[in-house]
Amino acid sequence: QVQLVESGGGFVQPGGSLRLSCAASGFRVDEYAIGWFRQAPGKGREGVSSISRGENHTQYHDSVKGRFTISRDNAKNTVFLQMNSLKPEDTAAYYCATYSYDTEEGEVVGLTPEDFDFWGHGTQVTVSS
Repeated sequence: QVQLVESGGGFVQPGGSLRLSCAASGFRVDEYAIGWFRQAPGKGREGVSSISRGENHTQYHDSVKGRFTISRDNAKNTVFLQMNSLKPEDTAAYYCATYSYDTEEGEVVGLTPEDFDFWGHGTQVTVSS
């Protein structure tokens, strides 16, 4: 069964950290570019970060550069999003998804949600004092 399952969300104070996991089953995560997205209440889905197929070339939304790090563990078939220095505006449901199109290994992909076609169910992150 092909599946993406996000976990690791929770409640954290401003300045805190969380590590989100995106565990895949039914396919290998290194065979696809993978993206992390978030959606806050009343807002559209926003791209946060992506990692290329094969080689670990990454991209980040400007709002999270220097604070978030995307990585992949092929042995665990999981993509991670390490989130540090969290801010209240990071509060959202976070989703991972696979890129819809074929790419070369190491090719950086954008953060447009419409370019991703297989999604997990999300994990909630709440940053508040």
